[in-house]
Amino acid sequence: MIRASCLRPRLAVLTWACLTALTFLPNAAAQERPVYRCPGNLYTDQITPKEAAERGCRTLDGAPVTVVQGAAPRRAAPAAGEGAGRVSAPAATASGGAPSAGSARPAGAPEMRVDPAQQRARDSDARRILESELAREESALAVLRKDYNNGEPERRGDERNFARYQERVAEMKAAIARKEADVAAIRRELSKLPNP
Repeated sequence: MIRASCLRPRLAVLTWACLTALTFLPNAAAQERPVYRCPGNLYTDQITPKEAAERGCRTLDGAPVTVVQGAAPRRAAPAAGEGAGRVSAPAATASGGAPSAGSARPAGAPEMRVDPAQQRARDSDARRILESELAREESALAVLRKDYNNGEPERRGDERNFARYQERVAEMKAAIARKEADVAAIRRELSKLPNP
């Protein structure tokens, strides 16, 4: 006679084996369907052999196909005059179909303008931020140039080897060139802003 305590582990193992087999059955059935490669690099197993022949699809044999989900392809903008005044679904917001800030403005829609006083405040803030950044970068550039000492910086104690010293001098020269490029870029940005 078999005790109930012996049956419980066996029952658990059998239950697990059945559930595992049921889990893999749909995957096995999916592997049996042929995968077709259709014109336009379309891979599918959702068509019949007759439909595949009509579309000019070929059966893939060998390695399984890995499917990677990607973003939906973007639609081309409508031609001039076509769909004027209509907002496409991606450009519409949930608040009533008005175009989002980053989307193109539909033909015939009113142009959104910023209040001139608000724009002057934004420009003033941008100028203030850029000027403080420019001052910080120029002071850092002055420190780098002082340490560089026209290509002859002081040798440090760990630079007994002349090659190591030359390497540091080259790094300092590159750092100065990068800092000068940063300063020039900030000055270009400042020149784009309207004068106060």
